[in-house]
Amino acid sequence: MKIFISSDMEGTAGVVDWEQVRPGSADYPYFAGLLCAEVNAAIVGAMDAGATEFLVNDSHGRMANLRPDALAGRARYLSGRLKPRYMMEGLDETFDAAFFVSYHGSMSSGGSVLSHTYFPAAIAEVRLNGRIVGEAGLNALVARAFGVPVVLVTGDDTTAAELEPLCPGLRSAVVKRSVTRFAAESLHPDAACELIRAEAKTATAHAAATRPPLITLPATIDVRFHNSDYAQLAARIAGVERTGDVDATMSGPDPLELFETFVTVVLLCRGFLE
Repeated sequence: MKIFISSDMEGTAGVVDWEQVRPGSADYPYFAGLLCAEVNAAIVGAMDAGATEFLVNDSHGRMANLRPDALAGRARYLSGRLKPRYMMEGLDETFDAAFFVSYHGSMSSGGSVLSHTYFPAAIAEVRLNGRIVGEAGLNALVARAFGVPVVLVTGDDTTAAELEPLCPGLRSAVVKRSVTRFAAESLHPDAACELIRAEAKTATAHAAATRPPLITLPATIDVRFHNSDYAQLAARIAGVERTGDVDATMSGPDPLELFETFVTVVLLCRGFLE
C-alpha cells in the first residue's frame, strides 16, 4: 500500500506563534522536531496497517523543514518551494491514500490557531462550490482528480471540521483545541503522536473502502482578497474572472486544472508583494 503525506506545520501540537514555524528563529528547530515526530507517527501508524511505501511532500514555508534521514519507513522526501502543484506535488493515481499532517484552519474560520489560506497577506476567504475551505479543502481537488481518498487529517478541531464534509470516511487526529488565532490547548507531544499513530492505522486499514473527495464537478472557486489590487492581478490569469472590487472566481470541469489556476493566482499575488 502506497501513502502520500502532505505535511504543513501550523497544526503541530504546541504551535501557536509564527516565530515557532519560521526558519531562523530560536524556537524553530524545536518545533520542526515536533513536526517530524508527528509525520513519523502517521507513517508508523500506516505501517501498522500494512502500508509499505511513502512519499512525504514537505509543504510548509520554504518546504524544507524535515530531516530526510529522520523520516520513518524509508519514506521518500519531496522538498523545495517551487512546486507546480504546491502542497500536493507528487500525488498521482498510483497512491492508495493521502494524509494531511499538521494542517490548520482557513483564514476566515472562527479563530483556528495560525489560520490562513495559502497566502494570508492577500487572501481573506476562499469558497469551493459555495463552501468555505482552507488549504486542506483546496488540496482535496488534486486528490479528487486522481481518485485518491484523503483518509487522515491532523491539526486542530477547526481543521477537521472544515475538511470532513468533503472527505467521506476521513479520520481526524485533533491534537489541539484552538482558543484564538494565537492560543490553543494542545495535547502533550507524546500523546499527540500516539493519537496520530492510532488514527493513521485505522485510516489506512479502511482506505480501500473510502471514497475520493466528494467535490461536485464542474467546480467553482470564489476568492475574496484583502484589497482590490490582488483582485485586479488575479483577473489577468486565463480562466479567472473578477466579480467585485475584492472578489474573483474561477471554475471548470477539471479539478486539477482548477487547482493549478488557483495556485497561479497565489504565486502571482505573492510575487506582487515581494
